[in-house]
Amino acid sequence: MIIRILILTTVMMVVSGCASTYRHSELQAPVAKLDSSLGVLISVPEDGWYENTQYRNSGRMAANAVRAAFSKNARKVDIAQDCRDEECLDGIDAEKYGYFVKPVILHWEERATEWSGKPDRIEIQIVIYDAVTKSEVANSSYTGKSKWATFGGDHPQDLLPEPTNEYVSNLYQ
Repeated sequence: MIIRILILTTVMMVVSGCASTYRHSELQAPVAKLDSSLGVLISVPEDGWYENTQYRNSGRMAANAVRAAFSKNARKVDIAQDCRDEECLDGIDAEKYGYFVKPVILHWEERATEWSGKPDRIEIQIVIYDAVTKSEVANSSYTGKSKWATFGGDHPQDLLPEPTNEYVSNLYQ
């Protein structure tokens, strides 16, 4: 009987450690669903950091995840090459792009989860603007925490697709 309890407890610990977890916070709910016929321009956020470590190319990875999510819903999606943040709104071609998306990395933490037991963590904010009115259409953030049983293969960027796809999909449905 004790052996069965130990086996069951071990199985439960392994199973519960095999899934990444996410939490979503709506800062400004969208007033209407986004129009899939309008193009989307995305800025590249500053690279993420944790304590004294800056994670090179994490901004590009976040922008790519946002682009992939919007590409499933919008007719045209590009990443801005020559501007960052709201400055892109001043020069945006409203005929080409109906929305400007500004992702922000609020937290980016890579850990050696497999031996430390500490999960990788991210926090991403996504702000969406109407390209014509330059007003904020939606503003949301999500946090992600890696699963415990990573076996050395997970990184913070692996936490991006699932919550980003879910959030963006909900903006259009």
